[in-house]
Amino acid sequence: MNDIDLFNSALTRRQFFRKNATGLGYAALASLLGQDAMAASAGEVPPALAQFAPKAKRAIYLSMIGAPSQFEMFDYKPKIEFNKDLKDFLVASGQRLTGMTSGQSRFPAAPSIFKFAQHGKDGTWVSELLPWTAKMADDICVIRSMHTDAINHEPANQLMYTGNMVGGKASIGSWLSYGLGSMNNDLPTFVVLHASHSNPGSNVQAISSRLWGSAFLPGKYAGVALRSKGDPVLFLQDSPGVPRDIRRKMLDGLAAMNQKSYEAVGDPEIQTRIQQYEMAFRMQTSVPELADVSKESEETYKLYGPDSKNPGTFASSTLMARRLLERGVRFVQIFHRGWDQHGNLPHDIAAQCRDIDQGCYGLIQDLKQRGMLDDTLVIWGGEFGRTTYSQGQLTQSNYGRDHHPRAFSIWMAGGGVKGGFNHGETDEMSFNITSGAMHVRDLHATILNQLGIDHLRLSYKYQGLDNRLTGVLPAKIVKEILA
Repeated sequence: MNDIDLFNSALTRRQFFRKNATGLGYAALASLLGQDAMAASAGEVPPALAQFAPKAKRAIYLSMIGAPSQFEMFDYKPKIEFNKDLKDFLVASGQRLTGMTSGQSRFPAAPSIFKFAQHGKDGTWVSELLPWTAKMADDICVIRSMHTDAINHEPANQLMYTGNMVGGKASIGSWLSYGLGSMNNDLPTFVVLHASHSNPGSNVQAISSRLWGSAFLPGKYAGVALRSKGDPVLFLQDSPGVPRDIRRKMLDGLAAMNQKSYEAVGDPEIQTRIQQYEMAFRMQTSVPELADVSKESEETYKLYGPDSKNPGTFASSTLMARRLLERGVRFVQIFHRGWDQHGNLPHDIAAQCRDIDQGCYGLIQDLKQRGMLDDTLVIWGGEFGRTTYSQGQLTQSNYGRDHHPRAFSIWMAGGGVKGGFNHGETDEMSFNITSGAMHVRDLHATILNQLGIDHLRLSYKYQGLDNRLTGVLPAKIVKEILA
């Protein structure tokens, strides 16, 4: 008996049904019932699908990599005493320190140098760095009581975007793709955009595809990263001398060979490969139309700001995100890096805010005027917060802040979330949460809930464990922020 025979003799029940969902009969039935029905026959439709009526049918996550300082944006703390040494307070409260500040002899308190004002019906505090965001205070829900478990970037980003600080877990976009399925077979269900930043002096944290990867979920649920310049996808055009009908025949032949391999081995990744080739073929038609923004009106460009005409900027990425959502993409994630300000914070965060402020405003207003905001959930935020004290030297005009997982701010909009609402409070130094604590797991449970999914039922068995985005620790839906 050869190795393949030995492997096939140990087929699981899942693999048995996958193997038998093949052949000409399967292909004919697929043409009649559609892809979703046939996925069910192969055991791929999760138990969470269509559990209850959703408030949102799509979502976009604006990911600020590096951890924006809540002090300079949304959590106004005027009572912080300049240069007061907080060392005794930190020791008494059991504050965790990173290696970057653990050797400091003093921990000088650093009040923000930026002015704040209240905006909207709920008096939302917004800094002068975000004048466009301030204009839409009644459209967003500011959550000032987020907290997390991680104090360093890599585990914190993994927890925020995969639900676990340990690698090898599926991303939130992949879970949504798996749980909700596609609304447009000619475009990926989950798309990732990487926006540039305009501040060359900022500390740029590295990120990897694990933040948008599918891990143990089938590979077709992973995020597809579109390039910001040139063709959004490499090799999108047919090769010279290879017309489209010849390419179709080549793909049909390749699919037949891959299908034979699948029937022999039963590896679901082979089916993923077939589906990826088919998606790439369909994207040859859909992506050029998507990327052609020449038909966008001048009023739209004005709404998003002058940077929206420059490919790769945050503003152009938010405009592209609206186009993706409009065409049936379920989940779009925009990564904007450069928010890790351990020093020179006033200068660097001002540049970062200029990058994203009008783009965020334009996106929310554009979705609203197109009637899409009500069923589109928008999330903005980073992986943790920043410290009350300055890292390194403190002056009246310059300082930096270290990592702080105990309290930070994000905002959400649309998709059944209350607009013009503030949730949660922190103490006078934004050190501890005093009310409305919201863990990362609670955020995930709430996002899934708004998209019609019970986070306890969205699971995938892998290595003997029923894996969930929210894991096995407690997670709650934060109903206070829901309309």
